[in-house]
Amino acid sequence: MEQFDAIILGAGAAGLFCAAQASQRGRRIVVLEGSSEPARKILISGGGRCNFTNIHTSPENFLSANPHFARSALARYTPADFLALINQYRISWHEKKLGQLFCDNSARDIVNLLMTECRESNARLITSARITEVRRTAQFEVETTQAAFTAPALVVATGGLSIPKIGATSFGYDLARPFGLKVVPPRPGLVPLVFNEPERRDWCDLPGVAADVEATCAGQRFNERMLITHRGLSGPAILQISSYWDGKQPIRLDLLPDGAQLESPGNRAWKTVLALHLTKRFADRWMELHFPDGRANRHDLEATLRNWEVLPSGTEGYAKAEVTLGGVDTSELSSKTMESRKVPGLYFIGEVVDVTGHLGGYNFQWAWSSAWVAAQSL
Repeated sequence: MEQFDAIILGAGAAGLFCAAQASQRGRRIVVLEGSSEPARKILISGGGRCNFTNIHTSPENFLSANPHFARSALARYTPADFLALINQYRISWHEKKLGQLFCDNSARDIVNLLMTECRESNARLITSARITEVRRTAQFEVETTQAAFTAPALVVATGGLSIPKIGATSFGYDLARPFGLKVVPPRPGLVPLVFNEPERRDWCDLPGVAADVEATCAGQRFNERMLITHRGLSGPAILQISSYWDGKQPIRLDLLPDGAQLESPGNRAWKTVLALHLTKRFADRWMELHFPDGRANRHDLEATLRNWEVLPSGTEGYAKAEVTLGGVDTSELSSKTMESRKVPGLYFIGEVVDVTGHLGGYNFQWAWSSAWVAAQSL
């Protein structure tokens, strides 16, 4: 059984960054990854360019049963800190919008950075190491299909349930419960919504049609793009509001965001005026459904556009979710170190914890920040 200072479970963003940071502090670290390739979620993120942080990151950009929990880690390791590392590696990047930072070239640049940091600090990575048992005696003992390992510290960075096709599992939650840690029930976050049957008949023959909207639900509002799909709604505004949808209340969509108003039609048809705000196909369908005779006054038409209420039948689930809401209860962890309050030496970082960011680089920043503070404690 090989001896280390800490064993890290999961070679994603949080696991690899924690390994590099702890190894740079002289700790002997091994990272165990069940799949054959590390950091697969990084590679597919941001359309293959990885939205690696957001310069506007604040605790208000995160959902958690304890909204203050993330504050300490985010303050101690900031977007500016990670950006300094990006610049050190001369990775070219750009700000897309709303503070979202992306690689100019490829998400592979971020993976290469993490792998180089681990390699140069002598952190050891073992892939295709499926974990068969975790025990705690005097130390933590981890049995895998490759070998057995022991260490006084165990860091769980196994992620959530989103995107199971690249290996997501409930392992982190399943490990936490036997140690007596509470888990906030997980559910899909940042996920497309599915129309109920009547709305599907009305809209789902228009996949790809998009519009700027203000989406509102549960006291939250997001002013971004909406996209009609073959099954319902997606796009940034919908993904954002989906994290706040409880499955019961309707979502309100304002198709004239920022106080936009319709022009006077003059001699034109209202659908022609409407097409200036929506696409022609969207405008034509809206008029067919709400004003089939083609006659409308500005007040009534604007009222329908500002108050489109949608009660989805559900979500597209973990297969299409970008993140997992819920996770290891933050009341079980120290916000300064990410260590369990009940089990000394047991840490949880990244998506497996009940801290979930908005769309736009916030979840990667949580991975870097939570991993960094854990590494300082190891």
